[in-house]
Amino acid sequence: MNIFITANNTNMGKTYTTLSLIKQFSNMGYKIGVFKPIETGVENTPLDGKILFDEVKKYNKNFKKLNLNDIVPIQLKLPAAPIVAGEVDFDKIDKAYKKIKPLCDILLIEGAGGIKVPITKNFYMFDFIKYFNAKSLLVIGSKLGCINDLELNLEFFTPNIWCINLFDDSFYQITYPYLQEKYKDVLIIQKDLDKIAQKILKD
Repeated sequence: MNIFITANNTNMGKTYTTLSLIKQFSNMGYKIGVFKPIETGVENTPLDGKILFDEVKKYNKNFKKLNLNDIVPIQLKLPAAPIVAGEVDFDKIDKAYKKIKPLCDILLIEGAGGIKVPITKNFYMFDFIKYFNAKSLLVIGSKLGCINDLELNLEFFTPNIWCINLFDDSFYQITYPYLQEKYKDVLIIQKDLDKIAQKILKD
C-alpha cells in the first residue's frame, strides 16, 4: 500500500504527520517505508527527508541499506515550487521508488507544499496520487483560515481521509464548532492517530 501525504500549504505538518504514522503503523506490525520524491530549499542536506530517513531506520532495518538520495531523489536549492526551482527527472524518481517499494508493506510518500503545487506545466503534486496508485491523506494545519483552506481542497479533490494538525487550542473555539457541525467526525493527529491509521487502511 502507498499513502500520499499532502497538506493545505507548506509548513502545515506533513513531516510531523509522516513521522507519527511511521511509529503508529510500525506498532501495528507493518514494515513501514518513507519516500519524499521532491524536496526544495535544499542547501546541503534535504532536512525533511533526513528526519524521515533517520526515523524510519529505527523501525525498518531494510532502510539501512539505502542512502538519503534514495529517499529524496530530487533535491532543488531554491525554496520554490519545483517548476520554478529546477528540472524534475521522473526517471530518477522511478528508479528510487522501485528500490524502496519492495522493502516495506506500507510506503508513506510525502509531497512538497500543497496539493496544487506545479511540478511541470502538465504535472501537479496531486498527480503523484495516481502516479503511485496511492491512497491520499490531507493534513490541514489548524491555523486561522484553515476552514477556507479545507473547503477549497475538498472542492478540488476527494482525499481518502483528511485530518487536523493542531497548532494550538484556540482551534477548539475558533474553528472546531463549524467543522464538527458540518463534518461530524473531525480527526486530530495529536489525539486520533489510531483512528486515522485504521481509517486509511479500511478506505
